[in-house]
Amino acid sequence: MKGIGDVLAGIEVKAPKPQPKRSGRSTSEERAKRLLDAAEATQAQPDEIFYQHSVLAQTSLPYRNPGNEVRVWERSNGTASLQVAAGSAMHPELCRLVPLGLPYGPKPRLILAHLNSEALRCQSPVIEVEDSLTAFVKRLRLSTDGRTIGTIKDQLTRLAASSVTLGLVEGGRAITVNSRVVTAFDLWLPKEDGQRVFWPSTVRLSHEYFESLVNHAVPLHDRALSALSGSAMALDVYAWLAQRLHRIDSGRRVLVPWTALKEQFGWHYDRMDKFKAVFRQTLRDVHSQYQAAAIELDGRGMTLRQSAPPVAGRTVGALPAP
Repeated sequence: MKGIGDVLAGIEVKAPKPQPKRSGRSTSEERAKRLLDAAEATQAQPDEIFYQHSVLAQTSLPYRNPGNEVRVWERSNGTASLQVAAGSAMHPELCRLVPLGLPYGPKPRLILAHLNSEALRCQSPVIEVEDSLTAFVKRLRLSTDGRTIGTIKDQLTRLAASSVTLGLVEGGRAITVNSRVVTAFDLWLPKEDGQRVFWPSTVRLSHEYFESLVNHAVPLHDRALSALSGSAMALDVYAWLAQRLHRIDSGRRVLVPWTALKEQFGWHYDRMDKFKAVFRQTLRDVHSQYQAAAIELDGRGMTLRQSAPPVAGRTVGALPAP
């Protein structure tokens, strides 16, 4: 946002009090404006299609930091299962392997969506990326303040060090993919003298993950991801609806009970009433970015009906429906 202009000459003013530094977190007013600005844009075709793996669209990474003592994260939903094991990496100054925590929050979801889209657009697991972390963050339409840059750096290292197992049952056949999602990556992202964080010009997705992604990619609107970028739950609900609604048979109504919604999106809430309040607001935000979603929320849970996906068609090869 642009600052206000200088005070007109000739007006006596007192020296302004120092203003606190911005934390990098959006205020409620900024969040509302971001949602409103993006709502109209999401009705048109996106400037860029982002993709999420269908298993990650049906399960989820942690919303908050589970703590370094938690080394394995597991989630299942229907026929999809996810297991993420925190890893270790060689520290360039300590000269030994150090444990890294699990990836969590909105940022690894956005990172994966961007890397997925670039890999599918180029139809290659080797992705050319901007040579600086700041430029990469700008591509994600995120703030480039120090807090955001630090969070992205931290989540990239956690994601690159983790081992990921994706499980899916299709047509009676069980598919299991064991791999690191990101390989060939300098985890420590050293800084040059000017404090600009550099990294390699290419990032390589593992072959196993890339091959699975080609067959299980869910297209997402770039402006919707940007508008929902402050909430891991909102990003998960949006991706879930994007992969689910268009696969429902015409005329059929599917009820997802509150207990199932809490298991999928609110496992960390002790009380159902607290989860319901948060989920209702989250769903309102998501619906503002996916207005074609035919969904109804009531005392029983959420009813789903067949809806057009948030992105019409695909621009990457002949990818089968997730």
